[in-house]
Amino acid sequence: MVPVSPRLTCHMDLFSPVQLGDLELANRIAMAPLTRMRSGPDGVPGDLVVEHYTQRASAGLIVTEGTYPSHESRGYPGQPGIVTDEQAVGWARVAEAVHAVGGTVVMQLMHAGRVSHTDITGTDRIVAPSAIAIDGEVHTAEGKKPHPVPHALTTEEALAVKAEFVAAARRAVDAGLDGVEVHGANGYLLHEFLAADTNLRTDVYGGSPEARARFVIEVVTEVAAEIGAGRVGLRISPSHGVQGVIEPDAADVHQTYGTLVDALAPLGLAYLSVLHVEPAGELVQDLRARFGGPLMANTGFATPTAREEAIGFVESGHAEVVAVGRALIANPDLVQRWVGGHEENEPDSATFYGGGAQGYTDYPALSTAGV
Repeated sequence: MVPVSPRLTCHMDLFSPVQLGDLELANRIAMAPLTRMRSGPDGVPGDLVVEHYTQRASAGLIVTEGTYPSHESRGYPGQPGIVTDEQAVGWARVAEAVHAVGGTVVMQLMHAGRVSHTDITGTDRIVAPSAIAIDGEVHTAEGKKPHPVPHALTTEEALAVKAEFVAAARRAVDAGLDGVEVHGANGYLLHEFLAADTNLRTDVYGGSPEARARFVIEVVTEVAAEIGAGRVGLRISPSHGVQGVIEPDAADVHQTYGTLVDALAPLGLAYLSVLHVEPAGELVQDLRARFGGPLMANTGFATPTAREEAIGFVESGHAEVVAVGRALIANPDLVQRWVGGHEENEPDSATFYGGGAQGYTDYPALSTAGV
């Protein structure tokens, strides 16, 4: 059994308020970042996106879908960005609407790295730590195409990418969002730097676990310096095995991610979000203890988090906040449903990606009759 930190022995409840850095949450349910591809070819969040997030603002925290900090970092058609003034205005409308109904929202900053295609980015290359392609195909607006071999970032180019994260964080906060979550998970660029199977570099950002962790440490540190550490979260997914990042060496994973959280612990970040099938297991709880701040637990794509499981993570003292995805897709009023133990709508996976209001803003809320 993994010991629970003494600071967590007091009773915690999923529906009770919690402070994450500078973020004051009404409850401990976080809307997980969910790629929905509804922001059109220009990556501008419109009325539909505003409505979608506003509907779900009773969650203690909304973490937006992954948002690209540069055109080269775009991963999906219809994905929103935070590069242009028009995109920033769109996000300002989202933030204003969420705040108007009492919600809290942070933007997930996501550089897709090699999980993309030039047909999606509109640039002449995609980038990664090393020139290793994903085995498989990518969905573009013109259909499936093989993943291209990415350009291996030079040291100087990596520094430019870091600056893009910092500038995007500033734009997000200036647009009115409450903070940002840096996406270091799920096989995207920052995860590619962390992982031994995708980072074959020989410069300061490659080789040992300490060197592979360095780029992510620098990105998060500089974002925190720009907008305040209490507004910054980090998402990681050690050993999750997705999108070509497998991380099969358990000892290397522990050393790499231990180095990462040890370096970030003194900053006082708002939270650490860990996507892992065993949030209460030894790896996650060790990283949590070393981080020393709030943990957001997320069991991942294959095992959607249900009500009793979420309640258990918090009440057992294994997490301060629980990230919930599919249940919040299908139930904009999920907090109300979970408080009262009501039935839930089932998510329609056929409408997860792209399209319009169907499967996005048209899920029915609880009837007021009998509730």
